[in-house]
Amino acid sequence: QVQLVESGGGLVQTGGSLRLSCAASGRTFSRDSMGWFRQAPGKEREFVALTKWNTATSYYRYYTDSVRGRFTISRDNAENTVSLQMNSLKPEDTAVYYCAAALVNSDYQQRPEGWYYWGQGTQVTVSS
Repeated sequence: QVQLVESGGGLVQTGGSLRLSCAASGRTFSRDSMGWFRQAPGKEREFVALTKWNTATSYYRYYTDSVRGRFTISRDNAENTVSLQMNSLKPEDTAVYYCAAALVNSDYQQRPEGWYYWGQGTQVTVSS
């Protein structure tokens, strides 16, 4: 049974940093895409970042415009984890952050329906 478990969320002030981690179990994802989405109250789940297999030693990284330059996605295939380093946090980054793995269709990589596996989410709150 595949499980994705997020950790690292919390409360931080504007301008602060947090590092989210997602530990996968049940299978390896070294050649699969892994990503992060977020969902704020009353809003739809939105794409944040993803890492996509390119070659044995490199991965593509994609970010939504609002986090590019502030967030960094990384992965450790030996540990079967994906992380999201979030710097210069803003109140509008407040949301539940979800880890996703294994693209169903790369045409939908920035849409929730494009992914197969999901974590339970971790709350990130940025105070002003």
